[in-house]
Amino acid sequence: MPARKDHGASIGDDELYEKVRDQGASKQKAARIANAAANTSRKQVSKKGGESGSYDDWTVAQLRKRAGELEIRGRSSMKRAQLIRALRNS
Repeated sequence: MPARKDHGASIGDDELYEKVRDQGASKQKAARIANAAANTSRKQVSKKGGESGSYDDWTVAQLRKRAGELEIRGRSSMKRAQLIRALRNS
Protein backbone atom coordinates (compact mmCIF):
# COMPACT_ATOMS: atom_id res chain seq x y z
CA MET A 1 0.00 0.00 0.00
CA PRO A 2 1.47 3.39 -0.96
CA ALA A 3 2.20 5.94 1.71
CA ARG A 4 -0.64 8.33 2.43
CA LYS A 5 0.03 11.86 1.27
CA ASP A 6 -0.61 14.77 3.58
CA HIS A 7 -2.01 17.73 1.69
CA GLY A 8 -2.01 19.98 4.71
CA ALA A 9 -4.76 21.40 6.85
CA SER A 10 -6.73 22.63 3.84
CA ILE A 11 -7.69 19.06 2.81
CA GLY A 12 -9.97 17.24 5.22
CA ASP A 13 -9.71 13.72 3.76
CA ASP A 14 -6.39 13.07 1.99
CA GLU A 15 -7.32 9.54 0.87
CA LEU A 16 -10.55 10.67 -0.79
CA TYR A 17 -8.76 13.67 -2.34
CA GLU A 18 -6.26 11.34 -4.06
CA LYS A 19 -9.01 9.00 -5.25
CA VAL A 20 -11.01 11.85 -6.77
CA ARG A 21 -7.87 13.30 -8.44
CA ASP A 22 -7.08 9.88 -9.90
CA GLN A 23 -10.55 9.90 -11.45
CA GLY A 24 -9.72 13.09 -13.33
CA ALA A 25 -11.12 15.83 -11.12
CA SER A 26 -9.34 19.16 -10.78
CA LYS A 27 -7.52 20.02 -7.57
CA GLN A 28 -10.30 22.39 -6.57
CA LYS A 29 -13.08 19.85 -7.16
CA ALA A 30 -11.19 17.11 -5.34
CA ALA A 31 -10.63 19.46 -2.39
CA ARG A 32 -14.33 20.39 -2.25
CA ILE A 33 -15.37 16.73 -2.25
CA ALA A 34 -12.74 15.68 0.28
CA ASN A 35 -13.61 18.54 2.61
CA ALA A 36 -17.34 17.89 2.32
CA ALA A 37 -16.71 14.25 3.20
CA ALA A 38 -14.61 15.23 6.19
CA ASN A 39 -17.42 17.50 7.45
CA THR A 40 -20.18 14.88 7.04
CA SER A 41 -19.84 11.32 5.88
CA ARG A 42 -18.72 9.90 2.55
CA LYS A 43 -22.09 8.26 2.07
CA GLN A 44 -23.93 11.58 2.38
CA VAL A 45 -21.51 13.35 0.04
CA SER A 46 -22.01 10.77 -2.69
CA LYS A 47 -25.75 11.43 -2.68
CA LYS A 48 -25.34 15.17 -3.29
CA GLY A 49 -24.21 15.25 -6.90
CA GLY A 50 -23.93 13.34 -10.14
CA GLU A 51 -20.97 11.52 -11.53
CA SER A 52 -18.52 12.91 -14.02
CA GLY A 53 -16.65 10.55 -16.31
CA SER A 54 -12.91 10.23 -16.19
CA TYR A 55 -10.88 12.32 -18.63
CA ASP A 56 -9.60 8.99 -19.97
CA ASP A 57 -13.05 8.44 -21.49
CA TRP A 58 -13.21 11.85 -23.22
CA THR A 59 -12.36 12.51 -26.85
CA VAL A 60 -9.55 14.90 -27.78
CA ALA A 61 -12.16 17.42 -28.94
CA GLN A 62 -13.92 17.27 -25.56
CA LEU A 63 -10.60 17.60 -23.74
CA ARG A 64 -9.63 20.65 -25.82
CA LYS A 65 -13.02 22.24 -25.24
CA ARG A 66 -12.68 21.79 -21.47
CA ALA A 67 -9.10 23.07 -21.59
CA GLY A 68 -10.41 26.14 -23.39
CA GLU A 69 -12.99 26.71 -20.68
CA LEU A 70 -10.17 26.62 -18.13
CA GLU A 71 -7.99 28.85 -20.35
CA ILE A 72 -5.14 26.35 -20.53
CA ARG A 73 -2.47 27.77 -22.82
CA GLY A 74 -1.07 25.68 -25.67
CA ARG A 75 -4.04 23.31 -25.70
CA SER A 76 -4.43 23.33 -29.49
CA SER A 77 -1.04 21.66 -29.99
CA MET A 78 -1.25 19.25 -27.03
CA LYS A 79 -1.59 15.52 -27.46
CA ARG A 80 -4.29 13.62 -25.61
CA ALA A 81 -2.09 12.62 -22.64
CA GLN A 82 -0.80 16.20 -22.32
CA LEU A 83 -4.36 17.55 -22.28
CA ILE A 84 -5.40 15.10 -19.58
CA ARG A 85 -2.35 15.97 -17.45
CA ALA A 86 -2.98 19.72 -17.90
CA LEU A 87 -6.66 19.34 -16.96
CA ARG A 88 -5.88 17.27 -13.88
CA ASN A 89 -3.34 19.86 -12.74
CA SER A 90 -5.57 22.87 -13.30
